[in-house]
Amino acid sequence: MYSIRQGIKNIKRNLLFSLASIGTIVSCLFLFGLFYCVIVNFRTAMTDLENTVTISVFFDEGVTDENITMIGQQIRLRDEVNTLDFISADEAWKQYAEEKFDDPQAAIDAFQGDNPLKNSASYKITLKDLSNQAEFVQYLKGLTGVRKVLSSEVTADGVAALNSVVSYASIGIIVILLLVSIFLISNTITIGITVRKEEIGIMKLIGATNFFVRAPFIVEGVVIGLVGSLIPLILIYYMYDTVVQYIIGRFSVVQSLFAFVPAKEIFAVLIPLSAGIGIGLGLIGSLLTTRKHLKV
Repeated sequence: MYSIRQGIKNIKRNLLFSLASIGTIVSCLFLFGLFYCVIVNFRTAMTDLENTVTISVFFDEGVTDENITMIGQQIRLRDEVNTLDFISADEAWKQYAEEKFDDPQAAIDAFQGDNPLKNSASYKITLKDLSNQAEFVQYLKGLTGVRKVLSSEVTADGVAALNSVVSYASIGIIVILLLVSIFLISNTITIGITVRKEEIGIMKLIGATNFFVRAPFIVEGVVIGLVGSLIPLILIYYMYDTVVQYIIGRFSVVQSLFAFVPAKEIFAVLIPLSAGIGIGLGLIGSLLTTRKHLKV
């Protein structure tokens, strides 16, 4: 209890610097929360896009149904595969007619039951990670009974590259924000130690342990970090739905391109993550500072 009381007193004693640290953490974690919301929605949009990038596997003429089934079983065993769907020749002809003719049924009837795409049965495959597409396509081409493999290398490479750029940029920005937060918390606690330097010296002379001396400053850092993490969570929570509804209402085309991730799904992860980062920042800042400055 002593450590907690002293930690709170330290915050009040250095209120201006404590507020500065809390404000910095609020700013950093607010930006972190915004980045997280954007990244989660971006990743969802990329996943939807990846699911539209398919690989089509066509078979040799005269291949038996048993061989086609065996090829499908071999493909399913690969870790890269996300979905695998069999498109029969009849389904392929029906899809082609719907895409190419104004009156698909009339076009189908004109062939009097004959299927001009009788050798077009195929497997349509989506991958978990498009960066693995080139290697996976080479594997497919080596399977016995496979005549042709169609894939979109340009689209796959573009999506994979965009994913990498966004991931690395996000990590870099987040690391910078966290380092700034640690630096400012450390400065605040350093000032607190300077103010109480004489008191700390007396405490150590009468036998106080290092932990007993450090504990109030650790409490101070943790409280600053916790308070600094809760404020942006509240702000982002009320902002997210408002912004999403505004975008959907103002730009209806966005909703047709991809679906926004519900706020509950985002905050189920963001709340513990943000609180953990805030407390961790305060704890790390306190530990680093007290280790450096409490050598009285």
